[in-house]
Amino acid sequence: MSDRPIRQIVIVGGGTAGWMSAASLARMLGKSCAIRLVESPEIGTVGVGEATLPTIRYFNRALGIDEAEFIKKTQASYKLGIEFRDWGHIGNNFFHGFGNFGPAIESRSPHLHWLRLAREFKDMPSYEAWSLTTVMARQNRFSPPSDQIPGVSNDYSYAYHFDAGLYARFLRDYAVARGVERIEGMIDAVEQHPETGNITAVKLRDGRRVEGELFIDCSGFRGLLIEGVYQAGYEDWSAMLPCNSAQAVPCAKVEKMTPYTRSTAQPAGWAWRIPLQHRTGNGHVYCNHFTSDEDATRVLLEGLDGAALGEPRQLRFTTGRRRQSWVKNCVAIGLSSGFLEPLESTSINMIENAIGWLLQFFPDRDFRPQLAAEFNRLVSERYAYVRDFIVLHYKLTQRDDTEFWRYCANMAIPDTLQHQIDLFRETGHVMLYDKEGFGVASHISIMMGQGLVPKSYDPFVDQLDLRQLQIHFKNLRDAMAQLTQAMPDHGDYIRRHVAADPLTDLAA
Repeated sequence: MSDRPIRQIVIVGGGTAGWMSAASLARMLGKSCAIRLVESPEIGTVGVGEATLPTIRYFNRALGIDEAEFIKKTQASYKLGIEFRDWGHIGNNFFHGFGNFGPAIESRSPHLHWLRLAREFKDMPSYEAWSLTTVMARQNRFSPPSDQIPGVSNDYSYAYHFDAGLYARFLRDYAVARGVERIEGMIDAVEQHPETGNITAVKLRDGRRVEGELFIDCSGFRGLLIEGVYQAGYEDWSAMLPCNSAQAVPCAKVEKMTPYTRSTAQPAGWAWRIPLQHRTGNGHVYCNHFTSDEDATRVLLEGLDGAALGEPRQLRFTTGRRRQSWVKNCVAIGLSSGFLEPLESTSINMIENAIGWLLQFFPDRDFRPQLAAEFNRLVSERYAYVRDFIVLHYKLTQRDDTEFWRYCANMAIPDTLQHQIDLFRETGHVMLYDKEGFGVASHISIMMGQGLVPKSYDPFVDQLDLRQLQIHFKNLRDAMAQLTQAMPDHGDYIRRHVAADPLTDLAA
């Protein structure tokens, strides 16, 4: 036990990152530490983090949040994965689901055995036929995984779509109920210790001072503390991820509430569609070097499923990360730490990771630099791994119909990513640098989904009897079909179990 524990924490900025941080710290530290969050209504939030990864379930569970209450309060729907349209080539359609392609067979990934069967039998169904999440999504079905003995009925996972503003509000209520003090005001100045350089207080425009010992920077792109005070620097990745603009607009909900996000490739980027209970979230991510803002707006509005509920909101960004996310007594979490476009819904997951590592390496008032060094190493590696996975989507394109896609197909990529592509193309094996990130099935979904079919496969799979292998895949497919047919429609499941109060979105 340290004799110099942190007793005062100041979180600068609200939004998703700020209130996720506040809720987690309040849960872990209880009444032993004063936690204050400073936010200003004059500063808007980005608010595009409305689709998530399955890890959000574990984050909520660690806070003791009831899933049904959370879904109702945030107008959420369920998410089995992402449907990709027109990626690879126009007319292409594939699914990246939260599950695998069946169990391993003799310690080998099932996709390797599928490659053998597809070579032997020309009428072999697509590899996606053995992805339960894909089968469920194509039929618009949803039911949570079974808690029974491991098998087909629970060999998948799920995440959520939710209103990011409502989620921040939900966590704000959670945090405030556990002692977090919310301070409304605009920060006008930052005070530092003359000898150590540590931040000692933030000064508000009305003259109030908010003192602290640990400062969490959740101020968004501007990085008020991490960059404004400490000039941590920024590593620009726009050469590999050229999209630098986005427009977002909600539209009226449609009757068919799909259990997946949709990503549709466009001439200079891509568009998202995120179904919620009360509306549909839409956006267009693009590079303004290859199209105009006016054309981007037209593409966005023409692709809506319902009437627009407002004017499109413009965002600008530069993909990349801070060179350091923890400097002295300041830790940047969320957009102040870095930004990767929301193609694979990683924004909130990056917040989860940063909070987890902060709690794991939580400092005392001595702020030993080794803790910051380890935190920075983990954050920088995770950003690089996620970056490469997103770049993979662009690099594999076969599209040459626009200047944007020609650039993506020919751009330079990291050697590590090129090795992953080459290894899979030649052998069918998937190389993972990040064992806790996107797994083998995810890489298979993106690579094979865009037409990268391996030239060969693991010779060990030839040891199995071909007839027995056929029977195995047929039985697995039949079991998936039977299970899926017994599931309710996604919208029906929500209406029966977790329908939101229609007034929730109108709350102040």
